[in-house]
Order: sequence, then structure tokens, then C-alpha cells
Amino acid sequence: MTKPDLLMTGPMMQTIQDQIAQRFTVHKLWEAADKEAFLRQLAPSVVAFASGSHVPCDPALMGRFPGLKIVSSFGVGYDHVDAAWAGQNGIVVTNTPDVLNEEVADTALGLLLCTMRQLPQTDRYLRAGKWLEKPYPLTGTLRDRKVGILGLGRIGKAVARRLEAFNVPIVYHGRSEQKDVPYRYYASLVEMARDVNVLLIVAPGGAATNKIVNREVLEALGPDGVLINVGRGSVVDEAALVEALKAKTILSAGLDVFEDEPRVPAELVAMDHVVLFPHVGSASVYTRNAMAQLVVDNLVSWADGKGPLTPVAETPWPPRM
Repeated sequence: MTKPDLLMTGPMMQTIQDQIAQRFTVHKLWEAADKEAFLRQLAPSVVAFASGSHVPCDPALMGRFPGLKIVSSFGVGYDHVDAAWAGQNGIVVTNTPDVLNEEVADTALGLLLCTMRQLPQTDRYLRAGKWLEKPYPLTGTLRDRKVGILGLGRIGKAVARRLEAFNVPIVYHGRSEQKDVPYRYYASLVEMARDVNVLLIVAPGGAATNKIVNREVLEALGPDGVLINVGRGSVVDEAALVEALKAKTILSAGLDVFEDEPRVPAELVAMDHVVLFPHVGSASVYTRNAMAQLVVDNLVSWADGKGPLTPVAETPWPPRM
């Protein structure tokens, strides 16, 4: 039996490549010497994509494949895929939710603690031999903090559960109020920022959240405020953040995500009062393997006629009539 054609838009974990190859004829876009000719040749036959965030799956790309039916994306965030367009054109988009919730929540708390207690800086202090000269200066703490979570979805709730163990007051802002959570809801992000001194971002990327943490929000957070971002770099106006940190409009920031990854502004790298992670929120062997398996399982379930396992909101399954 001829296997259906699948386009892999960029390098993916070997376990994904090996398993998908058992069910599909895999075509690797990044290996093509002439990508334009490669895409033209495949246009009539490709029915599926396997995708990471390295190549935008926009209408210009997806529209070249009249038989395309599914885009299986690696990661919980899928802002690199125009899912709304896909849904309007009969293409289902899947992501890898839930399997990474706890790992990203752990990272968020680790980043928050590192930023508040300056743990990476204390490590550098000891290694530089400065402890021999004098003790490290006293740091801030979580004890007198109120945390505002931007994006109380699956990961946001996992973060909140961890914060409860620290006896930290928690509030949140999102698209709408959630009646089944015990935390106070703010309809206005600016008002929430004004009432908290930690703004912890778990919001997804996309047009609706692009740069919503802007100069006004940072000014509302204030000179004692700390910004933590494990969501998407696009949620924060990075230029405004750099300016706010320089001017001490806010106290500090802990960032796992950036606007133009893996390129991080040199001004942020040069600052010693911020903590920077190279987008490692879900980067454990256990969790990345689980994410990889879900990419494969979505494709296999679809190929078996059972439908996708984790379709995104814009492309529900079965499709709405």
C-alpha cells in the first residue's frame, strides 16, 4: 500500500521522524536544495504536515497544497500556524497540550525563585571568589509578594497550585472570568499590574496577545515589580521592557521566552539584575518525549480514520457544520 505524503517543515526529534516514516512518506523541507521546486513537485500529493515553530505555516505555505488535511504541531503554542485560516479551509491543526503542563509550571516557579532570590547571581558571586571578601547582599523574597497570572489556562492553573504552597496571594487576568477558580479576576490587565508586584505571564502568542504587556502595564507594575514570562515572547513589548529595566521602572525580570528567539537583545544579556533562560520550559527528556509522541499519535489517529486527538480550538473535531 502506498503511504500518504507528509511534509516535515523543519528538523524534529528523531523519534518523531522514525515513527512517522512508518505510516507516511516523509519529505523534509529543510534538506531540499531548491525549496521552491521541491514544494511545487509535492503540491498535488501532500496531505499532512509535521511542524515545529521554525517555519511559519501560513496561508502562503498551506495554500500550495490542495489536499492538505492536517497539521500536527510540536508544542502547546501554535502561533506559527494560521489555525483560523486552516479551519476555514478544512485543515485540522493539532498541538501537544497537557503533557507539558507540570514541567512548564515547575520552570515558572524556578524562574520566579531565581529572579526574586537572585540565585544565578549568587552562584556567579561564589565562583568569582567574592564570598571570601564579604557575604552576598540580602535579596528580595516571595514572602511579601502578590502574584498576578496573565493566562490562567492549564499551565497557569498548575503554576497557581504551586504558588498556593508558598502562601502567596494569587490573582489573574484573561479573556474572561472563570467561575470555578478561587482567585480574584481582573478584567483590566493594567489594573491587575497596579495591584500586584509580580506579573507572571503564561499567555499564548498570536494577534490577540501581541505586545499586550506594554509600557503602560510596566509602569503600572511599578518600581518594586517583577516580570516573569514563560508564555510567549511576543506577549511583551521587548523594547519597552528593556527601557523599563534600564530606567528602574520595574525592579527585575525573569524570562524564558523572547521576541526573536534564539536572538536575545544584547541589552538584556548585559543586565545582571535579570534572569534569562534559553526557552527551557518543557525541555526535559521525559516531557519532550511525551510531546513528540503526541505529534505522532495525532497523525496516526487521523490516518486511521479516528480523527485527531488534540485539535486546537480553531479547528474542532468533528468539524462544526
